[in-house]
Amino acid sequence: MDLATTIYTFDLLGVAVFAISGALAAAERRMDILTFVLFGTITGVGGGTIRDLLLNTDQVFWIVDTAYLWVCIGASVATWFLAHRFHSRRRVLLWADAMGLALFCVLGTQKALSWNAPVVVAIGMGMMTASFGSLIRDSLLNRPPVLLGPEIYVTAALLGAASFVLLSHLPVTASLALPVSIAAAFLLRAGALLFDLRLPKYQHEQP
Repeated sequence: MDLATTIYTFDLLGVAVFAISGALAAAERRMDILTFVLFGTITGVGGGTIRDLLLNTDQVFWIVDTAYLWVCIGASVATWFLAHRFHSRRRVLLWADAMGLALFCVLGTQKALSWNAPVVVAIGMGMMTASFGSLIRDSLLNRPPVLLGPEIYVTAALLGAASFVLLSHLPVTASLALPVSIAAAFLLRAGALLFDLRLPKYQHEQP
């Protein structure tokens, strides 16, 4: 599998798992199947849409390639039929969100670098791609945003994005840098979910 195919496969996978998380959020509110598709699609392509608009790419990715939309629709409809089988939909949502975050923080960074964005911008774009879909989903559903939860979230996206930038400047092939960076982000987020890892909070009182 060549690099372009690898990136495309990971990209579709990221859209699928984020779409599942969006549909699961709709399941929590017992919404209809069209609303499942709406929130699945918003979550699946939301972060990447904002990234492409800010990078001023030729076209937004899902307009050029409608396979992304079909993946969102398929994942959302499948969730409609299967969500009742999950013992804890909230837990599955968090794990789907973690996988989407890990994939998109790296893929967003890779795309930004391919458009010659400065390193700091590329890292920011990776973090944005990984978090804005879920932020839009949670805001529209009036639920507490996952990224503002107490466990490490944005830091995991930062780790994945920064790892990819670092590895891309080393004598490491992109085919290796991609999965290693994705794994780093996912393992940190997984550790946060399993062991309640948190960054220190601001403790000083206002005088």
